[in-house]
Amino acid sequence: MSAKKGGKARPGSIAQNKKARYDYHIEQTHEAGLVLEGWEVKSLRAGKVQLRDAYILMQNGEAFLHGTHITPLLSASTHVTTDSQRMRKILLHRRELDQLQGAVERRGMTIVATALYWKNNRVKVEVGIAQGKKQHDKRASEKDKDWKREKARIFKKSI
Repeated sequence: MSAKKGGKARPGSIAQNKKARYDYHIEQTHEAGLVLEGWEVKSLRAGKVQLRDAYILMQNGEAFLHGTHITPLLSASTHVTTDSQRMRKILLHRRELDQLQGAVERRGMTIVATALYWKNNRVKVEVGIAQGKKQHDKRASEKDKDWKREKARIFKKSI
C-alpha cells in the first residue's frame, strides 16, 4: 500500500495506464496479484497487453479486472479457447478488499488499474483508488506539466 506519485515506469514493467493518471486523481495504490492462464502469461512476456480502459469491479466480495485486452499469440495452443477481454480475478487480502469496497460504496470512488509489472516471476497489477477529474482539472494538470517541461528546458540552457 503506497501513495506513489507520478507515472514513472518501474523495473519489470509490462504496461502502464497513462490515461488513468490523466482522467483521475489517484489517491491510494495497492499491489495485487492476478489470476492468469498460460497463454496470457506468454502474451504478457511478448508485451501484447493494453490497459487503456482497465477498471476493477467488485462482485460478491471479490475484485475482477475488466477492460484489459491481452492479445493471444499466434503460437497459442489450438485446444485452448482464448478470450482476450475476459474478466480476471485480482488477489488481495480481505482488509484491502473491504477498503476498496468501502471507497466505492461510501465515497463514490473508482478503482482503476494503473500498471502491470513482474515481481519475482509473478504478474502484479497496481490498483488505484481514484476520484474522477473535471475538465478544468485536466487542463490545469496539462498546464502544470507543460510549465515543468519548459522550466526544465530553460534550466538546461542556462547550465
